[in-house]
Amino acid sequence: MSKLSISLGQMQIKLARVEDNLATAERMIGDAASRNADLIVLPELWSTGYDLENAGDYADELGAGMFAQLADAARANSIAVFGSLLERRGDQIMNCAAYHDSDGSLGAVYRKIHLFRLFDEHLWLGEGESPSTLAFPWGAAGLSICYDLRFPELFRRYAVAQGAKLMLLCAEWPLARVEHWRTLLIARAIENQCFVVATNSCGDTGGTVFGGHSMIIDPWGKVVVEAGEDEGLLTAEIDLEEVDRVRLQIPVFEDRRPDAYLTN
Repeated sequence: MSKLSISLGQMQIKLARVEDNLATAERMIGDAASRNADLIVLPELWSTGYDLENAGDYADELGAGMFAQLADAARANSIAVFGSLLERRGDQIMNCAAYHDSDGSLGAVYRKIHLFRLFDEHLWLGEGESPSTLAFPWGAAGLSICYDLRFPELFRRYAVAQGAKLMLLCAEWPLARVEHWRTLLIARAIENQCFVVATNSCGDTGGTVFGGHSMIIDPWGKVVVEAGEDEGLLTAEIDLEEVDRVRLQIPVFEDRRPDAYLTN
């Protein structure tokens, strides 16, 4: 299978109102399933928003709490779900993006490597330790969260070292820097000749207005589908064979010279 139908669940997250946010997410998951989507991508910290001072009150271990409820929603609707939640991991709390398959099983986990100091993430959260990919029959997908987008090295590793044809990203990216969001997403797609699927939150959450403009970009850098600034669900089909065609036409990876410019 090289074709995937993907939904972007662009939410206006209600700060610290877990049950309200869960209801919105479950509605979007159901709507995406009714559109026969294979996957829905939710925003970063979609259940709580950036109420990090109280992160310990929300964080769950993998397989429990909100992670279990998300797995149940995936299973009940026969659709894969990707989005980030607060995870309790030993004595740390992590910003954890979990991919639940359509049977509810946990397919992959990515813990945010680059913590965003402007939102005080470094004061409340532990740093992720490594990149994470998701294995599909057609190749790998690289997983990422929000601020990671500003670090092209991560995405290059996914594409070159792990052969990723698809990048999944969940975010709470402010409206004030939405042009950075759009430009960087398109750049990551072009430079890595892959699909980029990114869901942002939108609207005012705790005094910060988030930018929306959730997007799917193809390996040429063409926008397949893009949301506006309001809450809503978008769905589009992509063909992963397009990645192979583009990489054959312009063999960028073969022409790399890491010996000339890469340093430790």
